[in-house]
Amino acid sequence: MASTKKIQAGWYHNAMRAIVVRAFGGPEVLKLEELPDPTFGPGEVLVSVRAVGVNPVETYIRAGNYGPRTFPFTPGLDASGVVEAVGAEVTGVSVGARVYTAGTRTGAYAEKCVATASQVLPLPENVSFEQGAGVNIPYATAYRALLQRGQARAGERLLVHGASGGVGIAAVQLGRALGLHVTGTASTPEGRALVLREGAHEALNHSQPDYLEDQSFDLILEMLANSNLEKDLGALKLYGRVIVIGSRGSLEFNPRLTMAKDADVRGMSLFNTPPELLPGIHAALFAGLQNGTLRPVVGQTFPLADASLAHEAILTPGSQGKLVLIP
Repeated sequence: MASTKKIQAGWYHNAMRAIVVRAFGGPEVLKLEELPDPTFGPGEVLVSVRAVGVNPVETYIRAGNYGPRTFPFTPGLDASGVVEAVGAEVTGVSVGARVYTAGTRTGAYAEKCVATASQVLPLPENVSFEQGAGVNIPYATAYRALLQRGQARAGERLLVHGASGGVGIAAVQLGRALGLHVTGTASTPEGRALVLREGAHEALNHSQPDYLEDQSFDLILEMLANSNLEKDLGALKLYGRVIVIGSRGSLEFNPRLTMAKDADVRGMSLFNTPPELLPGIHAALFAGLQNGTLRPVVGQTFPLADASLAHEAILTPGSQGKLVLIP
């Protein structure tokens, strides 16, 4: 995107609506307020937000489980919309461009947000704003888990635990594109149908006690390690890898399970990605979105005012697709 119009920092002072958190707590601390439009400086971009992606990590931040925060703050990392203005020293981003964000400075749960130029990525015309809100964390996480941490190779067998959620669907689509044999799990018939529709070769019911019986995998992407890690190790092939993407508690298991198969258990967080790797990730995602290989699935949409309901829904078992807020 070529840079066009430059606007002096602080030029915009109209009001907008945003979700504000003034103390850690449950979903009820997410309050809709009217705030001045955010100001932006050199190297920054002002985005008029059309849709906001809701991610589990934001519920942990809201609850105070991700360390201290300066109050008040507006949550959210993933937005899609239209560039309203660019600050001095911004190149490659033009006013009026359709974009998605890979992080923001001011928070995505708002009608407008400010991000650095490097956090603003082009959104192909064939991808809706609602879909665009589900690109950054789900697809970048899946890409990093599969290729950078999981070292996936064509022909391998991949298990995606919790495959009907945002990251899971992204992993299924990417896995098929990479030439893996993909198995996904989901707890509901509707979730399993979605997993198959998005490209999995098989879909298993992870609420059944014997669902991994007679199964073996080279690579497992794990969204709920505290419940599944021991079962994962039992289902690994020799030299297999488990990539822990999510966990909501602790567990106790016998470490000898890793020894029998020379298994690797690798944690990952998108926030630990070396900065030099991020442009390559998003270039790959743009190509996949543009040619239709990657197709974010929007499960539920909520008005911005109902962010608390979205935070309740995203932690409810049986999710199908991405949860999105509409300002």
